[in-house]
Amino acid sequence: MNSEPIHVTGTLIWYYFVCQRQVWLMAHQVNPDEDDPNMDLGRFIHQTSYTREHKKEILIGHVKLDIVRFDNGVPVVAEVKKSSKYLRSSRMQLAFYLLELKRRGIQAQGELRIPKETKVEIIQLTDDVEVELIQAEQAIQALSMAIIPPAPKKIGLCAPCAYQELCWS
Repeated sequence: MNSEPIHVTGTLIWYYFVCQRQVWLMAHQVNPDEDDPNMDLGRFIHQTSYTREHKKEILIGHVKLDIVRFDNGVPVVAEVKKSSKYLRSSRMQLAFYLLELKRRGIQAQGELRIPKETKVEIIQLTDDVEVELIQAEQAIQALSMAIIPPAPKKIGLCAPCAYQELCWS
């Protein structure tokens, strides 16, 4: 059992809102299949989209921001996703980045970008979302301290999951 608290990252927040078993696996450094075609596609879209943006992949603490730009002096953090299939988890991941910036005294806005669908959604960190994120952070900490992962649950998102073989073999 891991007795040290983990650093909650945007990726863990994203997984938390998709599948809590994935959170446990990531927290215990069990990585997904890196050769999974969906992972490859996500990396490709990330690398080839918005190439003219000036600030790509900025690391602040334990969070990696896809794109940072300034709009009239206000920082705007953009998160790039391959599809809107996991929209809730993507919104929460971006809101987590806004929360992390707020904790460092930076008020920022968010843009969720889905280039394949030519969508851009503005994300704000509301009080309700902030409370939900703090609860998610606590739940992720608790999951990371567990000796064994939660049992796999068949959900609609299992088919394209890079952990599929691990969960269902």
